[in-house]
Amino acid sequence: MTIPSDPSGERISDAEHAVMEVLWDRSPRSAADVCEAICETRDWTIATVKTLLSRLVAKGALATEPEGRRFLYRPLIARSAYVGGESRRLVNRLFGGRAASLFAHLAQSEALTDQDLAEMEALLKELRQ
Repeated sequence: MTIPSDPSGERISDAEHAVMEVLWDRSPRSAADVCEAICETRDWTIATVKTLLSRLVAKGALATEPEGRRFLYRPLIARSAYVGGESRRLVNRLFGGRAASLFAHLAQSEALTDQDLAEMEALLKELRQ
């Protein structure tokens, strides 16, 4: 997604998104805390995490606060805002801005389960009230 406060229009990469998920789950956290949560599953080092954190700070997605000899990181953008922006971008780019086309594609490709359909029906019913 394009970070709202970032005039360069840079987006969050997949790797940066993984770091954001850790911080959305609980923050503030240090680089070591983030690495503890994600490094093993991603086969990353603390240096990789620090690079990603620095990029996210530069993009305006994270804030830092000093705590002794280390920094703590916290998101400046809510997860819901990120998801909303990425969802709109996907629908605009792949489906001409029409969410109905996305749902039609998912239905035709059999990517929707009966539970998915029931949840969508309930949501549509709620939205119409």
